[in-house]
Amino acid sequence: MAPMLPKTRDFPESVTLSVVPPPTNHPPTNVLILLHGLGDSHAPFASFGKAMNLPETVCVSVRGPAMVPFGLSGFHWGDDILVDDATGDMEMDTGFNKSTALIIDDVIQKTLVQKCGYTLRQILIYGFGQGGMLALNVANNLQGELAGVISIGSGMPSSKVTEVRTGKCKTPVLLCKASDESAVEVEDEDKLKAEFDFVEIKEWNRVRDGMPRSREEMLPIMQFFARRLQSMRGVPQGSVELN
Repeated sequence: MAPMLPKTRDFPESVTLSVVPPPTNHPPTNVLILLHGLGDSHAPFASFGKAMNLPETVCVSVRGPAMVPFGLSGFHWGDDILVDDATGDMEMDTGFNKSTALIIDDVIQKTLVQKCGYTLRQILIYGFGQGGMLALNVANNLQGELAGVISIGSGMPSSKVTEVRTGKCKTPVLLCKASDESAVEVEDEDKLKAEFDFVEIKEWNRVRDGMPRSREEMLPIMQFFARRLQSMRGVPQGSVELN
């Protein structure tokens, strides 16, 4: 049976999010979960999902569960708030137990899988900064393979995997990072490759990590989508996918 287009009312009240339907007349074959960075919100990422206009893909842009303190605007995904004494910047890696449970239990399992009828193989996650770190942690804690994870400017968090899993995670990963002053170091890349079976790393010719801002930077992302998104257009009704 074909999956059902999720609506905001389908999700638990514990989650604040926006749902962007697929292009007109396209079935909702895939779900792309969008996770914003530290100090941002779900609304700009919903606009980003709409602008990509991915075929047969509904975008679910989720807001971080906690507000950024100190009178600043935006939300974050961490279990805590830590400030770097040297720079005064807020740390990204502050534990993701609560947010990981929120995405796995409330968004993926209870709603997308059980209520709307998606399989894990029809779900992708795109995260920026702290959201990318969370995306990788979610995939690494799931019992099963997602269609893929795209992380922009962040590697694995330092927290341990909470679920028992044999071998590396099978979910394919695309990591995009800046060529200069990236938050992702060589040891972060090595750690990612130690946890995931397939890791593709693209280095953008720019200073500091950020959202893609050119056709050249978007190209590896769109190529990843092209390989991992499923399509039911032109497939006879009642057909069964053979893995």
